[in-house]
Amino acid sequence: MSGRGGSVLLVALATTASLVASAPALVDVALPPPPPVPVAPPPTPLTADELTARTLPVVVTIDASAGWTGMTGTGIVITPDGTVVTNHHVVSGATDISAVSGANGLIYDAEVLGYDRERDLAVLRLGTASDLPAATIAEDLPPVGSRVTAFGNSQGGGVVVATPGTIVEFDRNVVVRDATDGSRHRLTGMIRTDAPIRPGDSGGPLVDEYGTVVGINTAGAVQRNTDTSPDTTPEAYAVPITEAVTVVEQVRTGVSEGSVHVGPTPRLGASVTTARRDGQDLGAEVLWVSYDSPAYHAGLDAGDVVVSFDGERVSSTGELEERLLRRSPGDVVSIEWTTESGERRSADIVLESGPAR
Repeated sequence: MSGRGGSVLLVALATTASLVASAPALVDVALPPPPPVPVAPPPTPLTADELTARTLPVVVTIDASAGWTGMTGTGIVITPDGTVVTNHHVVSGATDISAVSGANGLIYDAEVLGYDRERDLAVLRLGTASDLPAATIAEDLPPVGSRVTAFGNSQGGGVVVATPGTIVEFDRNVVVRDATDGSRHRLTGMIRTDAPIRPGDSGGPLVDEYGTVVGINTAGAVQRNTDTSPDTTPEAYAVPITEAVTVVEQVRTGVSEGSVHVGPTPRLGASVTTARRDGQDLGAEVLWVSYDSPAYHAGLDAGDVVVSFDGERVSSTGELEERLLRRSPGDVVSIEWTTESGERRSADIVLESGPAR
């Protein structure tokens, strides 16, 4: 019995060995190398005429007015349905805003969707616009020394002018003047260019040599930043387009957050300045009150100092403005102030709708 089992086992092993022996040996075969992947040549920079032809259709010239005063500037179309980005100071305080399209020459009423005072940016919507050419937005900024061209409504003449230059520096901090009240504030992280940006160019595109928008022109630097020594190179500045995209995306959420205000601007109806004594900020001192405004109906008067808004302490004009911009027209808020005689008063007010500021 064990002999038969052994015989079967031997036959099975012999069969396996035979199969192994008959398998063909592996042979290395030299294959030809793959053909090289063709490398696309770098794009050819556009000529001045080509750059203008590509950029003008995505530019709008802006007229913003409030009563007898007005401001002219420029904007960049970023969506075909008429979303435009410009500088905040172009539309600050304006009650009537219109824009002329470089693509079709039509005049559109413009509405402010939101803005960021700290980054000097505003997002507009052109009333009945559709199928407008939209700008090509850079994902990465070109290096220092790259050629750029600033396009804008130079001197407010209604004609878009191209001004060539180069990128000189990134991350510059500059002081700019508010067009409505003459106040100054600091802008950070700006692109410095030697293209001589002029009044009216504000809000226009700074494009690279392929027509891609890399920045938003900001005419209005009024003094040098003392971080660096002065030089004779022309100083002009642009907000990086990456900052503008961030603000646009925030406005599209429909929610005010941080320094970005979305929607209609609430109005108190009082002009204020920071009240100081012995180097301490004491509140927002009222300079004047608009007739029939929420501040007027609350009983505020020149010389009063606002010390609390919506339950939060107010020590400066900036704090009052920040708390106000968190709210919306129609909101009911409490306000507290001290009179010139030192009397403490309070009232509930209903905020009105006012211009962007």
